Amino acid sequence: MTSKPPPILSVRPATRGDVPLILALIRELADYERAPQDARATADDLDRNLFGQGYGRGPVAECLIGLIDNQPQGFALFFSNFSTWVGRSGIYLEDLFVRPAARGSGLGKALLREVARIAVARNCGRMEWSVLDWNTPAIGFYKSLGAIAMDEWTTHRMTADAIKALAKSDASD
Repeated sequence: MTSKPPPILSVRPATRGDVPLILALIRELADYERAPQDARATADDLDRNLFGQGYGRGPVAECLIGLIDNQPQGFALFFSNFSTWVGRSGIYLEDLFVRPAARGSGLGKALLREVARIAVARNCGRMEWSVLDWNTPAIGFYKSLGAIAMDEWTTHRMTADAIKALAKSDASD
C-alpha cells in the first residue's frame, strides 16, 4: 500500500498578474468574516497600491501568495508601520487568509513565517494585526505561535467620509 506524499507548501511574492486572485481571496475572506458588503476593493485599487503608484508614493502594501501543490490557497497582505515607543518600523498584517479546504495544512503558518522572516530582515520591532473576537480558531492559532492579545487597546476607525469631514474642518469646529 502506497501512501500519498505530503502536500508541497510554498509561499511567493504576489505579482501584478495575481491581482484577480488577490481580489477573489479578499472576497472569500470577507464572506468568512460575515461582511461581504464591506469588501469594495477593485482590481485597479489593488494594482495601484500593491504594484504601482499608490497615489504618488509607490506601492503602499505587499502581498504573499500561499500555494499547496502549486495551487493558490491563501494570501498574506501587509504594510510597514512605525512604533515611536520602539523607535523602529514594524509590519502590520492586514489580512491572512487560507481557503477553508486548505486549513490545517500548515499554509497559514508558512505565510506568517514568511512575513516574520521579512520583518527580521528589515529589523522590525513588531508585527501586529487584528482578529475578530469571535474567530476563536484564528485566536488559538495566533496564540500557539506566541502572539499576545492586546486586550487593553481598542481599535478606532474613521471611514472615508469621516476623514474627509475632518480634513475640511477648521480649528473652531
